[in-house]
Amino acid sequence: MAKVSKRFKALVANVEKDKFYTIDEAVALAKKNATAKFDESLEIHVKLGVDPRHADQQVRSTIVLPFGTGKTKKVCVLALGDKQAEAKEAGADIVGGEDLVAEIAKGFLDFDAVIATPDIMKAAGRLGKVLGPRNLMPSAKTGSVTFDIAEAVKEVKAGKVEFRVDKSAIIHNAIGKASFSADQLAANVKAILRAIIKARPSTIKGTYIKGVSLTTTMGAGIALDTALAQKEVSEVAE
Repeated sequence: MAKVSKRFKALVANVEKDKFYTIDEAVALAKKNATAKFDESLEIHVKLGVDPRHADQQVRSTIVLPFGTGKTKKVCVLALGDKQAEAKEAGADIVGGEDLVAEIAKGFLDFDAVIATPDIMKAAGRLGKVLGPRNLMPSAKTGSVTFDIAEAVKEVKAGKVEFRVDKSAIIHNAIGKASFSADQLAANVKAILRAIIKARPSTIKGTYIKGVSLTTTMGAGIALDTALAQKEVSEVAE
């Protein structure tokens, strides 16, 4: 059994057992518990009432967080012709065509996001085994396969994140930094929850969101009052 540090025990002690926090309370406590020597990320973990084994219960989409993630993403663009120049002008860090596809196939992965034009996907399709496990494979569903390269690059640079349910029916995402203000973090929490609710599969009839928790990179989990959180999110949307 792994030894639990005194520091982590203290963080756990700060979280009231069996209490379900409001978004504002959870954010404030997460910031208080961010005592590491680096700027920790705030993470959200959402347990869904779906069965990811069924294609019609997959949950996957994107959201441009109001205040970004605090991390500047290195964007790779796969494109042909004039779209390469458009990508560079929009701020893409790595741009190329089929030659870049070949490099990635050989193991080049020095980037955080991949955007591709539809006309290169025949060649890029073979990158599924390399990019898929890293959640980097371009997809029309998430807007990362598009001819509007400039807009797609700008959105990623502005804080666009993809969320997707894993095999355990949980969504895990970093949604900001502990150094952000409490208001900024709360706004990001509400934005991604609203997007997850919007992405609810039509086949789900029972409870969709079963649990939500916040934590920082090195912190302890803080459970949210899911009913209240969903109410807050719906009020913001109105």
